[in-house]
Amino acid sequence: MSEGDSTPTRRSLHGVAELLLAGPEHRATGRIDLRVTDGGFATTAGPALRVEGDELVTGSARVRLAGRTYADVAAEAGIEAGEPAGVYTGGPGIAPAERITWESKALALLLQAFADGDRALREFAPDAVPVLWPEHFDVAITVDEVNYGVSPGDGYLGEPYAYVGPHEPRRGEFWNAPFGAARPLRDLGGAVTAFFRTGREHL
Repeated sequence: MSEGDSTPTRRSLHGVAELLLAGPEHRATGRIDLRVTDGGFATTAGPALRVEGDELVTGSARVRLAGRTYADVAAEAGIEAGEPAGVYTGGPGIAPAERITWESKALALLLQAFADGDRALREFAPDAVPVLWPEHFDVAITVDEVNYGVSPGDGYLGEPYAYVGPHEPRRGEFWNAPFGAARPLRDLGGAVTAFFRTGREHL
C-alpha cells in the first residue's frame, strides 16, 4: 500500500491513540504508555479503553470512530478528548474538533503492523514489555541501550517498518537510517524477529 493511501489513516489513528487513550490515561493515572491488543491497542493503567478495529471500546460501550470528531467520540464514551498535556512535544498536532477519517484496508494494514511488531518483540526479548508510545506512535522496547520496534510509518518512511536504533550511532552497510537501521515490513516477509536479531549481531 502506498504512502498516499495510508497517511490520512495513520494520522487519524495516531490521533485516536493520543487524544482518546493516552490523554485520558494520563489525566487519570499520570501514565501515557499503551499496549497492543487483538485487533488494536489499549490503555495500560486505566481507564479501560481500547481500539478494536473501527470502534473505541469502553467498559460499557462500543463507539464508532470513523467520520466523527474526536470530541464527539469522547462525549459518547464518557471521557475527555485531549493530548497528555505537558508530557512531550512533537506529537501529531491533532485537535479534538478534527474528524477521524480512514480507509478500511489501510486501517487493517496499520493495526496488523502493530500486532506483528508486538509479537516479534516478545519473541526477540521475552523479558521486555513492548509499549505503544503515543508520541512517535510505534511499538517498541529498549534492551541494552538499543531501541527495537515497529512503526506504522512516519516522516522518515511512509509505510510500516521495523527498526533497530542504538543510542550510540553505528556505521556500516546494515545501518541505513539516521537513527540506526530500518526495513519495510513488506521486505521482511514476516521475518521481523530475525531482523531484530541481525541488528543485535551487528552491534
